[in-house]
Amino acid sequence: MTYSAFDHPYLSGLLGDEAVAAEFSAVADIRAMLAFEAALARAEAEHGIIPRSAADRINEACRGFSPDVVALRRATAADGVVVPELVRQLRAAVGADAASHVHFGATSQDVIDTSLMLRLKAIAELFGCRLRDVVAVLEECDRQWGFRPLMGRTRMQAAIPITVSDRLRAWIEPLLDHQDRLEAMDRDLFAVQFGGAAGTLDKLGDMAEAVRETLAEELALVDCPQWHSQRSAVADFANLLSLITGSLGKFGQDVAMMAQTSEEIVLAGGGGSSAMPHKQNPVAAEVLVTLARFNATLLAGVHQALIHEQERSGSAWTLEWLILPQMAGATAAATRLAAELAGNIRRLGGA
Repeated sequence: MTYSAFDHPYLSGLLGDEAVAAEFSAVADIRAMLAFEAALARAEAEHGIIPRSAADRINEACRGFSPDVVALRRATAADGVVVPELVRQLRAAVGADAASHVHFGATSQDVIDTSLMLRLKAIAELFGCRLRDVVAVLEECDRQWGFRPLMGRTRMQAAIPITVSDRLRAWIEPLLDHQDRLEAMDRDLFAVQFGGAAGTLDKLGDMAEAVRETLAEELALVDCPQWHSQRSAVADFANLLSLITGSLGKFGQDVAMMAQTSEEIVLAGGGGSSAMPHKQNPVAAEVLVTLARFNATLLAGVHQALIHEQERSGSAWTLEWLILPQMAGATAAATRLAAELAGNIRRLGGA
């Protein structure tokens, strides 16, 4: 039994994506959280906050540490977050005098949000590569058939003649824009979260900004002041996911409508029918429309999660955990299916 179509035993064949699912796995999350703890120790040692020997011991422990996940699950039920138990286990692994220097000056949200940023950065790079692949195939379609005629349609009625190239540009241009936005996010959105108990980094005193800057460098993330109650970066990423699936949904919708006859498009592949063996259903095109509508619906939930009361919200934060992986999963499926659909185009336009 599963709650999600993205990891369902057979629906995942249509909607799943192993690469993005891996980034939301417990293994990836724990790996990224340990990367934060190790980098924090190195940054604090560099600025004389903790001994270098303690940082070395913490780094060594993080590299080989494998937590008791059953204990993490049990503790999360009580604490609402995994970090207190993870830190307890890590301190036990570090041992001796160095244990007290683990997680110094940090709070649970620093660890969890920075883990999220590390994993979203990897996902954004993956999506950028996939969009480039889709664009490359569509541009090849333009080279082959761009000169051919199509009937332009407005409000689903015949309007005036256009070319295949005209329609292809309406598919390609938004994807190029989304690629640019993904690349810009790598420079200015994926930021380290480091604010301590209430966002003031009180335990680090006048060394707080220097430690945060070094921590960001260690993790190859953007350095900026704490943002744990300011969730616009998360909402911006979710918004771009919805824009990407929306643009791919438009591509899918157009292809599905063009495929009603063989005059405007010829596709290879397609899905079979249990009742009508002669049919080749445009499954990938249809699912692109579904995924666009799915993400458009979930985006409102991420915007609800912008409302973080005071210095930290438990409820709004948890809402992100429920929604954002689903949106990323939908976008992963959409980019995969769009590449498949574009690659199955065998002809566009009339003679």
